Amino acid sequence: MPILFRLLGHLPLSWLHALGAALGWLVWLCSPTYRRHMAENMRLALGEDEARRVLPVAIGEAGKTGLELAHVWVRPLAETAARVIRVSGWELAEAAAQRGSGILYLTPHLGCFEITAQYLSTYAPITVLYRPPKRAWLQKLIEDGRARAQLHLAAADLSGVRSLLKALRRGEAVGILPDHVPKAGEGRWLDFFGKPAYTMTLAARLVDSGATVIMVWAERLPGGAGYHFHLQQPTQTIQGTIEERAQQINREIEHLIRQCPGQYLWGYNRYKGRRRSESSPLPAGGLAP
Repeated sequence: MPILFRLLGHLPLSWLHALGAALGWLVWLCSPTYRRHMAENMRLALGEDEARRVLPVAIGEAGKTGLELAHVWVRPLAETAARVIRVSGWELAEAAAQRGSGILYLTPHLGCFEITAQYLSTYAPITVLYRPPKRAWLQKLIEDGRARAQLHLAAADLSGVRSLLKALRRGEAVGILPDHVPKAGEGRWLDFFGKPAYTMTLAARLVDSGATVIMVWAERLPGGAGYHFHLQQPTQTIQGTIEERAQQINREIEHLIRQCPGQYLWGYNRYKGRRRSESSPLPAGGLAP
């Protein structure tokens, strides 16, 4: 698999996106479970009519998400970063860097979320949280693909959380996928498009550090032309209790998704069912950073 992945990485991005779109449809047609799961998630979030309209686009875009990883991880950083051909909102990053209190970049599973930290690392150090995979070969692939001079990885455990806090205290940037489903005991059941979804609290807790919060995502452009990098302020100040902040972050994610619903990773199980161990409210302390 790693050899095939590396070979794919040398194909033009337009080819990878075309192959990825075909792969997305193949998986959707061959897997009734995936088909049902994706359609249900979209109906829950968007409603019947909007889900029906967006579904054909989302099927192809999901396949592109998988194959474009080969391009992002295998190519040299300068070449990967050059695929970002348009940037909106860069003044937010510049202003935050001048304040020196650290930057908390929140990137949902929207567009090419893998390129965001890589692109940002070409300007300043950034530490990103990730969950190590169970398979050793995939772990090495991820580490090799994300190994960049100013891009640092922090595992999704207490030591990784400490790494994020240290980076923020140094005035550096950190990146998190705020719609990542946390482990049992590390989240809250909060609304996401009006339905309960198990939501991480870590992003909300990191707001306490005083870091500037910036929502960021990379829109996939047609025909493999590259990416439009979006940096956006939250629509409102993220404040209040941990639960209130986490709910506000969910609302900000919804705001981004509505801008480009076809490029959200609807196959990701955002609405995982409540486990027996999660049936009761979590202690007020939750996951301490």
